[in-house]
Amino acid sequence: MMTYMRLPSRSAALQTVLFAVLTALPALAQAAPADAGATADEVMAHAKTQAAAEHKNILLVFGASWCINCRLFYKFLADPAIHPIMDKAFVFVDMNTGEHASDKKHANLPGGEKLQSSLGGKDAGWPYIVMLTPTGKLLADANRPANLGHEGNIGYPAAPYEIDWFIEMLKRSDPALTAQDAATVRDWLTSHKPH
Repeated sequence: MMTYMRLPSRSAALQTVLFAVLTALPALAQAAPADAGATADEVMAHAKTQAAAEHKNILLVFGASWCINCRLFYKFLADPAIHPIMDKAFVFVDMNTGEHASDKKHANLPGGEKLQSSLGGKDAGWPYIVMLTPTGKLLADANRPANLGHEGNIGYPAAPYEIDWFIEMLKRSDPALTAQDAATVRDWLTSHKPH
């Protein structure tokens, strides 16, 4: 449950910025712990426990610190119009699997690449998004099937066919998704395309 504090009325712009930051925090705080030494198996065990306790599924995003489209997807998850829709159905997990070996500040989560590969994301690129049950059973992944055209990882859903597939992923993994919530997600993604 999120609590918002009322700020003294100094500047509407400052309040808007602070609201955006405070709204983004729950998405990050809810993600499975990224302790220095944690493995993909440990992160997933925590996520499964949390998802089972909260009667939610798991939204797992494989990405990298340098990935602009990953950042766009996190912005989507944190947006005040989207976060409540996604939060009621999912526990969010962020797993770095695309870091460059030469990067001394960022590293892949041990076991993350193997997990991404086992979930259909080998060589898929980033972000690679999957939706799982609390027991880890795959419900939907970002690989658009060949029979629909434009096959492969949709990444950050921006093109109409990518947005269509993302909405289908949500329908498969969130049985309580309303037509209004699906329309809100579609409208947000349609109006927030990468530049």
